[in-house]
Amino acid sequence: MSVTLSFHGAAGTVTGSCYRVRHPGGQFLVDCGLFQGNKSVRDLNHKPLPFSPGDIDFLLLTHAHIDHAGLLPRLYRMGWRGPMHMTEPTAGLLEYLLPDSAGIQESEAEAETKKRGRKGEPAAAPLYTMEDAAEALRHRVIVPYGSWIEPGPGVRARYWNAGHILGSASIEVEVADGAGKPVRLLFSGDIGPDEKIFYAEPDAPADFDYILCEATYGGRERADRTLPERRAILREEINAALGRGGNLIIPAFAVERSQELLHDIGVLIRDGEINPQLVFLDSPLASRVTGVYRQHAAMFEDSALSADQLFSDPRFRIVEAVEASKAINSIRGGAIILSASGMADAGRIKHHLRNNLPRGNATVLFVGYQAPGTLGQIILSGAKVVRIHGTEIPVRARIRSMDSYSAHADHTELMAWVAARLPAHGALFLTHGEDEERRALREALVSTGSLAGDQVVLPMLDDAFELRAMGVAGVERAAQPRIDPAQLGYDWHNAYAHFVISLSQSLQSAATDAERMALMRRLEASLGAGPLPPPMAPTPLTPVPGKGAAERYGE
Repeated sequence: MSVTLSFHGAAGTVTGSCYRVRHPGGQFLVDCGLFQGNKSVRDLNHKPLPFSPGDIDFLLLTHAHIDHAGLLPRLYRMGWRGPMHMTEPTAGLLEYLLPDSAGIQESEAEAETKKRGRKGEPAAAPLYTMEDAAEALRHRVIVPYGSWIEPGPGVRARYWNAGHILGSASIEVEVADGAGKPVRLLFSGDIGPDEKIFYAEPDAPADFDYILCEATYGGRERADRTLPERRAILREEINAALGRGGNLIIPAFAVERSQELLHDIGVLIRDGEINPQLVFLDSPLASRVTGVYRQHAAMFEDSALSADQLFSDPRFRIVEAVEASKAINSIRGGAIILSASGMADAGRIKHHLRNNLPRGNATVLFVGYQAPGTLGQIILSGAKVVRIHGTEIPVRARIRSMDSYSAHADHTELMAWVAARLPAHGALFLTHGEDEERRALREALVSTGSLAGDQVVLPMLDDAFELRAMGVAGVERAAQPRIDPAQLGYDWHNAYAHFVISLSQSLQSAATDAERMALMRRLEASLGAGPLPPPMAPTPLTPVPGKGAAERYGE
């Protein structure tokens, strides 16, 4: 039996990371992440898995981000009880990330159940529960950086710093094939940029049969900036926002981005370069994650603050309680409000955007990648009206972005990371990226001459490759795709929301009711639906003998 590698996520999209390796000794997974993005992509989380959890011997986890770890509780909900191998900081972060994700699943199911109840439909079941998350946490196995482990027969693995978030790793794996010869693979995980506050640059050995490399920023460059230069840009954005008299809203992921921003805001306040009235980190999850960062502060290399100073400025308000979060809405200016999620698709940030987007003196600053179809991407694209919680919200706030806080390597940094890992005797698989970014990175890699064109592969969802030490022996495509590839970016749900907003605006801007009726009749006709009923003539009121004027007409 040969070694087979299947791509069950992060193939043609940037989320849902999940790779399955089948070999003579069994099967294992690398990552099992939640799909995030538009509704069509998110629906993949609820569809049947393309493998049986009972066949999986163990799992290797690159890091704690939910798009790499967020489906783990679902495996345990389905009865799996295998071990999950991870670094110590990753285990600490999962202590909070998995229950938080489970709480979201339960609350979303509860809300859906209420909707269904009004229609007489059966209740909705959560993707997984807090109990499932607790079960997953019982199966964590701590792995040190740089030391070989043997998680199963015929398999050994070694973890290397990926420089992405606290505890993140690239995983080197050796798998014995049918002849007992090792097939060497490297799973990049998510690769961090060269300039990070807390970590050394990414590291891993070279010379593999197969390399899997993330491609989130393929073809896209960020300006090379030092950490002080990045802080200077943040200072200008903050001072410009506060100078307008309103609040500054920053959608930020609870893990890493929030901690980096708090660190730099703390440095700028300490040095007298900014003067906000208050700085809110409005996220229960980010609050708890910040505690994990404090525990592991000894690992940090480039922090400008001591472990005691980290996240401790007296103006900081780390908010957990719902009532305290609601109270922030009464503040109309002078505050910096950081809240999750980073793509503005869930969590408390949507309430802050709903409250501040209509204000002309407010500012929204995006500090990371915005996946196609997310609320963050729609706002950043220049939309004048967005839908939040089913309500149309005008966008009058100033919209800004800076990419210096990305936790991902850019195009040049990805190219350098791959070059330092070569040769890849069999193939280099580009994953965890939209197709445009993957194609750009592929073209650049092939142009260097270090890899042939057929060696750089762009796998699609559920593709399976038969691996041999010196090359791919064959590829198997999914018989029934789990999603139409055309729906991975801007899907029909996004188009529907845009259509509803456009229709509402057209109806409101029409000069007369007759014009509004004419527009709706044209739409009805184009849809092939039955015609709108003709307007009803008013029913005359009939006076009642012997009553006063108001009483006679039923008033």
